[in-house]
Amino acid sequence: MRFCPGVRMGEETVRIDEGAKPEISELLCTGCGICTKKCPFEAISIVNLPDELEGEKVHQYGVNGFRLFRLPYPEEGKVTGILGENGTGKSTILRILAGELVPNFGSETGDREEVLRRFSGRQLYNYFSELYSGRLRVVRKPQHVDALPRVVTGSVAEVLQRVDERGMWREVAERLELENALGRKLSSLSGGELQRVAVAAALLREADVYILDEPSSYLDVVQRLKVARLIHELAGNRRVVVVEHDLVVLDFLAERVHVVYGVPGVYGIVAGARGVRRGINAYLRGYLREENVRIRGEELKFEVRPPASGAGGELMLAYPRMRKSYNGFTLSVEGGELYRGEVVGVLGANATGKSTFVKMLAGVERADEGALESRLRVSYKPQYLSASFTGTVEELFAKLELTGDSFFESELFRPLNLERLAQKAVRELSGGELQLVAVATCLGREAEVYLLDEPSAYLDVEHRLRLARVVRRVVEKREAVGMVVDHDLLFIDYISDRAMVFSGVPGREGYASKPVDMRSAMNSFLRQMEVTLRRDPETGRPRVNKPGSVKDREQKLRGEYYYS
Repeated sequence: MRFCPGVRMGEETVRIDEGAKPEISELLCTGCGICTKKCPFEAISIVNLPDELEGEKVHQYGVNGFRLFRLPYPEEGKVTGILGENGTGKSTILRILAGELVPNFGSETGDREEVLRRFSGRQLYNYFSELYSGRLRVVRKPQHVDALPRVVTGSVAEVLQRVDERGMWREVAERLELENALGRKLSSLSGGELQRVAVAAALLREADVYILDEPSSYLDVVQRLKVARLIHELAGNRRVVVVEHDLVVLDFLAERVHVVYGVPGVYGIVAGARGVRRGINAYLRGYLREENVRIRGEELKFEVRPPASGAGGELMLAYPRMRKSYNGFTLSVEGGELYRGEVVGVLGANATGKSTFVKMLAGVERADEGALESRLRVSYKPQYLSASFTGTVEELFAKLELTGDSFFESELFRPLNLERLAQKAVRELSGGELQLVAVATCLGREAEVYLLDEPSAYLDVEHRLRLARVVRRVVEKREAVGMVVDHDLLFIDYISDRAMVFSGVPGREGYASKPVDMRSAMNSFLRQMEVTLRRDPETGRPRVNKPGSVKDREQKLRGEYYYS
């Protein structure tokens, strides 16, 4: 207030009512930017929005708060995908379409009559008219399935039986591999099991609209595609709206896509509907041609790299055949070699020993047979993260002696946009924010071997691809070797030079192949799942062929499950 030119001239540009938070008048603010520089807590940001958007505001969270412009229209008989950065309003859109939140169009409260008046003569009028009159039944699967045990009681079988309106709960449980969990309470389930229970519970109910918020979180590649197939089969000719960060799954699942762009936490704009291929490609290009809007400074392209054997670089680490047994599970690892400057992806179903193998390389676990002996410096990011540090992110980096390091600042801190998290307490970070901090901490340490277990978990598409570029650059500049375990096929394709495949019976036995070229690894892995991939001609990204399609049959006949 002391520095604001408007206040100094006698205007109420910034005011504080007694007992209330400060308010900045957007009508009187000139956008000079002085307050953003003077505020010691970086609590203020000024964003200029085009005048033509003002008439399309759908919802606003209070004065100076986040606002959403436009809404997608869920088409009958189609799966509509929503794609965009976290914090741009995707969950708000789902709550509005589910009828849980009434749009307020910038006023203090939402009014259903006002919603119908605003959308009169448009497609959304019929949707909201039927929704508010009770003629349209909506089922929504929430984003945060880990909260389910706090609000839902009973065993998995009891929960599925309670919601089953189709008479097929046992069949759905079998399709989603939940048979062994039927007698267990929800509180004892893993994240992946909770996700599958939540999807099953939503699809077992009869509804006109199914809304699914991130249905692939916590799931491995096999489970993701099984869930996608089940959604297609059970949703039938109903309306389905899906928010999904795995582009391979979204491409397989959706027919139409709405890109949501803007400034996270400040505003979000819903772009018009596009076919799924065109929509994803426009997002990766960073340019929406119909709206003439650039949403990213650079285009994201997938390199069609020649098969890499790894032998072109200097040998960094050779590990022997290893074997590890515990709690009725046995892991057998084929000996392999890792080379300087390469990133090796790790593929496989959950509970086949991927994390155990990485822990053995990191020295956290010791093999029963063929123990690894190495003097290389290893930096390891585990799968499950804990926010035990009591200070801020900035204090954490300072404690680890990363602050002031020019490499850390230029290659990690700025590229991962960690400035916005510097003053936040580590314990208050979201899952995605904590993931970025953990990855930055791992890559910030000087090492010859970097091991990253599920680094894309909780991240949106934008952050996943940005992270992939950062990991590759750090490994190359440090002249180290990287190993990445992940379930996002697009992420693995984007980041890896070679890959290794885990197979076996989940929870009982696992077998790890040695690192091989991407084509061989992906062919081996996809053959297990009976899925084929092709490359998109524009962006080079991997796309799943529809089961039974001409392309799918041709590739299976040739034994070429991975795009040629």
